[in-house]
Amino acid sequence: MNDIQNQDDLYLLVDDFYKKLLSDDSISYIFTDVVKIKIEEHLPILVTFWSQAILGTGGYTKNLTQIHLDVNAKEHLTPELFKIWLNHFNNSVDENFKGEKAEQIKTQALNIGTIMQVKITQEKGKKM
Repeated sequence: MNDIQNQDDLYLLVDDFYKKLLSDDSISYIFTDVVKIKIEEHLPILVTFWSQAILGTGGYTKNLTQIHLDVNAKEHLTPELFKIWLNHFNNSVDENFKGEKAEQIKTQALNIGTIMQVKITQEKGKKM
C-alpha cells in the first residue's frame, strides 16, 4: 500500500470517505438534508483543502471554521457526529494508504475535529 502522494490520491480518499458518510444514516442527513451538498462540486474543494494541508500546494481560501459554525447553526454538530466523521475518515485512510502522509492526515483530521468542537462550544457560550 502506498502513501498519499498527490491530488489524485486525495481525490480517491475523499471520494471513499464521502461514500462512507453518505451511506451512514447516523450522519448522512447533515450532508443531504441540512447542507444539501452537491458531491461533484464538494469533492474538488475538499481535495484542494487536504492538498494544501498535507502536500502544501495552497489554493484553499474558504473559512473552514465559519463553514462549520454555519452548519452548526442549522443543526447542532454534536461530539458524537465528530466521532462518526473521524472514524469514517480514518477508515478511508487506513483502507487506501499507509505511510507518513497517511498518519499526518489522520492527525490533522483529529485536530480539525477537536478545534471545530471547541469553536462550536465557544459560539454556544456567546449566545447564552
